[in-house]
Amino acid sequence: MNVDIWSDIACPWCYIGKRRFETALAEFPHKDQITVTWHSFQLDPSIPEHYDGTELDYLSKRKGMQPAHVSQMFEHVAEVAAGEGLAYDFGSVVVANSFAGHELIHLAKARDSGNAGTGVGGKNTADAVKEALLSAHFEKGQDIGSREVLVAIGTAAGLTETEITDALDAGTYRDAVRADIRQAQMLGIQGVPFFVIDSKYGVSGAQPAELFARALDTAWRESNPLVMVNSPANPTDASDELNGEACGPDGC
Repeated sequence: MNVDIWSDIACPWCYIGKRRFETALAEFPHKDQITVTWHSFQLDPSIPEHYDGTELDYLSKRKGMQPAHVSQMFEHVAEVAAGEGLAYDFGSVVVANSFAGHELIHLAKARDSGNAGTGVGGKNTADAVKEALLSAHFEKGQDIGSREVLVAIGTAAGLTETEITDALDAGTYRDAVRADIRQAQMLGIQGVPFFVIDSKYGVSGAQPAELFARALDTAWRESNPLVMVNSPANPTDASDELNGEACGPDGC
């Protein structure tokens, strides 16, 4: 069963949603048969490669939000993130365009597609790159638009510096990133994170792990219905006559 996830690297709720989904997936009985695919989305494609200012400056000036409101929002999101084991540090966040980071994730996806057995249970090169980019942005104060940072993250996940540099220089995966964004628009996705389970069930936002668990279970049951095997219509011996007896809430 497939789970497609649209998210942006520069989205605090996307990291929280990733953790909550992973919590649900870890307890899912059929997790080894789940394939997770990351898709690109940009909340603000207009951000320059290097923005001169803090995250608070960016949201208050470019988004028209009051600084006091932004600070309160940071505190709330950081508290929620801490509940998922994430150490957000909005004071050190480097505002940067996430497009190149999405290209790197697509490069990792291409690597995974060429390796048999990857992509199951969400643990693969693409997931490692996605995880590292989110952590770099929200926990470590690193510039996700920096080539040096992207190379370090990619090589740590198993990619080579040469293939990363070549892909980013040539723009090999730019069209793939744009295709993800267009697909999101076609699906009516206006915010992230957004999860599509088995191409049918949509889950919007960083929902609690319990909701993800129910969604996975519902989709799995529908795609893998239980087929009942009944007792013979004409039992041939006494043992056959006993088959099928059961107890219920009202007795046996």
